Amino acid sequence: MTPRRVRDIEYLLVPGNQRKTTDIVIERDGTVVVRPPAKYTPEQVDAVVDSKRLWIYRNLAEWKDLNASAVAREWVNGETFLYLGGAYRLALVSGQDQPLKLKDGRFCLSREVIEHGGTDAARKAFEQFYVDKGQQRFESRALFFAPKVGVDIADVKVKDMGYRWASCGRSGILNFHWKCMMAPPKIIDYITVHELCHFHHRNHTDAFWNEVDKVMPDWRERKEWLRKRGASLDL
Repeated sequence: MTPRRVRDIEYLLVPGNQRKTTDIVIERDGTVVVRPPAKYTPEQVDAVVDSKRLWIYRNLAEWKDLNASAVAREWVNGETFLYLGGAYRLALVSGQDQPLKLKDGRFCLSREVIEHGGTDAARKAFEQFYVDKGQQRFESRALFFAPKVGVDIADVKVKDMGYRWASCGRSGILNFHWKCMMAPPKIIDYITVHELCHFHHRNHTDAFWNEVDKVMPDWRERKEWLRKRGASLDL
């Protein structure tokens, strides 16, 4: 990706492919990402971005409103953490054999984690929990939906995806952000189907959404949930 700027709009230019139109997306962290046709020069992409600047301003403003209530952690007893759409309170415990457990309806975090490593260590314990649980769930859901979409997958990985929820590689590898595990199961399924359908279409044209619709007719509702509440899926 190449950082570029048009007037006061900063965006990331993704190498083009065989698409016919320019795709402009406001990503989860507010980054503007532009995917043009392969034949477009950077100057041509700049011109498209400039012509769409009012749309970009409007959507960035909406993103800021949706993210106004972003999560601010204190890592204290009783604080709420999300997992599969459910809210679980934090309990700091002593003598636990693992850094973090989901037990008796609570996230039990070893006090030693905080005492020895501070909040960074606590955050890493949660990240690892989501990665481990996410690996199991995304592998299962990808194997379930792949035949319905009509594709084969080579591997599934759960990791920090930066500003993206997920991605699919041309080698058949699906990548998912561990933060997805905070969302309800139906949203996790939407993210899974979304990426599987990208094996057919590497863009967000009508043809792509038609593929999603074949497997998940209520995808619009799920997509809107993620757009509005995605900012709350964070540590």
